[in-house]
Order: sequence, then structure tokens, then C-alpha cells
Amino acid sequence: MRHAKEGNRLSRNKSLRKATLRDMARAVLVQERICTTRAKAKEARKLIEKLITLGKKDTLAARRRAFAVLCDHALVSRLFKETAPRFMSRQGGYTRIIPYMQRGGDNAALAFLELTEKAKEIITGLKRVKAVKETKDAGDAKTVSEAETKPAAPAASAAAGGHKGDVKATSKAKAKPTGVRKLFQRKTGGE
Repeated sequence: MRHAKEGNRLSRNKSLRKATLRDMARAVLVQERICTTRAKAKEARKLIEKLITLGKKDTLAARRRAFAVLCDHALVSRLFKETAPRFMSRQGGYTRIIPYMQRGGDNAALAFLELTEKAKEIITGLKRVKAVKETKDAGDAKTVSEAETKPAAPAASAAAGGHKGDVKATSKAKAKPTGVRKLFQRKTGGE
């Protein structure tokens, strides 16, 4: 029986659990918001709150203790110079967990783990779109592709009176697979 044993073991042994929580803490300190399972978020929150409390002290011993967890000098200096000073007026509660959705493959409960005081605004729901511009230089036409961010609006044409099928028809004919799908793509003679 596990009486009086705190914490979730996350189905890992001690070294793997420690590495997982360290990597999640590093990701939150760098990106200020990550999406993970609710159980991992609850465990990582404990470590992140302790690190920010160390950052508020700003002593050599505190820096060494933070480095023992994060293993990155640049990230430790960022924690002590940028991240921790934002939380000087708070006595705790440096992170928040926002429930998100159920993951498709294993139905795990996902959640966002983020810092309550953020340095930058996190923008979601934007899609990168390439726009082609033509410039004329000494009578020679050149095309320059430039990436722009535009709000993703998949239901825009559906609201204009079309169907979802119309949206599919107007998109690209066949998108090339990327990432893992590219590795498992069937090889054909035509491509």
C-alpha cells in the first residue's frame, strides 16, 4: 500500500521521471506555456514553483540549486534576471493549469501549463500563409515569397453560403506529408 507517499509516479522509474519533469520545467520557462497531460502538468507545477521561488532569492546558492535542476547556464540566468522578478509581488501561484481537451489516441486529459505573469503575449489560432509579391527591378519581374500570419478561418466560406465540401475543394489538391507521415509514405514509381 502507498500510504503517505506523495506525488504521481507517471509510470516511470525515478531517473526517467526526474528527466521528464526537468524537461517540462525548462520548456515552461522558455516558452511560458506548454500543452501536456493533466497529471504531468500537476507534477511539473511543483518543480516550476520551487524554481521561481529560488529565482526570487537571487543568491549564489540559489543559482547553484537551480542549475542542478535545469542544467543550463543561460536558462538559469534568464530565470534569475527576467522570469523571477515578475513574480516579486506574489507569494505563490506562479503557474496555472487550464484544462484543454481529450487526446485522440489514448483519450488522455490534456491541459495547458503556463506562467501567470507572461513577458510576451501568446497568440493562438493563427496560421502561417505564404503570400507572393511581385517587384519590378530594372524591367525584370521577380517574385518574392514572404510569410505572413493571418487568422485561421476555416468556416469563412461556409458562412458565406457554401458547404464544408466547398472548402475542401478550394484548398490544395494534395498536400505533401510531413514529419512522421513522410517516413511511412509508400514509395511509388511516379514520385
